[in-house]
Amino acid sequence: MCTEAKPNTSINVTHFIIGGFDTLSRPIAVGVVILITYLLAVLANMINIMFIISDKRLHKPMYLLICNLAVVDIVYTSSSSPTMIGVLLAGVNTISYVACLIQMCVFNLGTSMESFVLAFMALDRFIAIIYPFQYQRYLTNTRVLVLTFIMWFIAWCFAFYMPATVVPLPHCSSRLKYSFCDFAAVIRTTCVNPEKYFNEVSIAAFFIFFFTFVFICLSYCGILLFVKLSSNNEKMKMGSTLVSHLICVVVHYCPAFVRIMFTRFGVVLTLEERQGLVIGAVLGPCLVNPFVYCLRTKEIKQKLFKIFKKFNTSD
Repeated sequence: MCTEAKPNTSINVTHFIIGGFDTLSRPIAVGVVILITYLLAVLANMINIMFIISDKRLHKPMYLLICNLAVVDIVYTSSSSPTMIGVLLAGVNTISYVACLIQMCVFNLGTSMESFVLAFMALDRFIAIIYPFQYQRYLTNTRVLVLTFIMWFIAWCFAFYMPATVVPLPHCSSRLKYSFCDFAAVIRTTCVNPEKYFNEVSIAAFFIFFFTFVFICLSYCGILLFVKLSSNNEKMKMGSTLVSHLICVVVHYCPAFVRIMFTRFGVVLTLEERQGLVIGAVLGPCLVNPFVYCLRTKEIKQKLFKIFKKFNTSD
């Protein structure tokens, strides 16, 4: 294991020490909360995936997007939650250099894909509401799968950029300031001025978050203009369709904008506030998304009721 070094003294780092939770007064309580939330998120997303894969009637564009979102949520929350749980509950506060870079890559992959998928789902709702009779012609399963593959490819390119930036840099410390291996934590252990790299990553993150968010907003504007011309019954149905997506958008973008964007424009966060935002950004969407779509999607809800009915009958 590597040891701490004096500033500006380059060292060979084989392991990082995770120090983000050192100031917590009740680490076990926080660890238990993260563990329960993580297990619920993974279980709920896996149930959604199994429901959609096992039922051929759900092999439609909208459900493929929900399935893809569930996969993204599992990847996203699994990128960092096990590490935080290990630190808080098992006292394992070290991570190898290679594992740290992999974690950074997967975490940023999940962050990017969450934005891409929500933007794609906004497009899906836009076409379904504005062009209901042409929906099956515009969005086929094949087109959804192709566009999904393109999104994953772009997200991987962005995710690989960050560890590729860190690898050539010399390290002056092995202690991570935050709770897992995100880019900000690792770049602060290097011997270089991190501002240049923070700005580069902020620009890339800005394009991903800003353009996907603007795309979602424009889709909503188009839908709202169309809804104004519709009857009251249609308005209720369209509003119900959008609520699920809107909840997921708010839960994902609010902490992300504060953490990534606002801090670049002078908003100062304490270590505890930043930690809370990061944990909320990771666990919040991954827990909320499957329950929102499970409870608000008629076919999945009916399938759940049938399963519970069978259990009650057998008892």
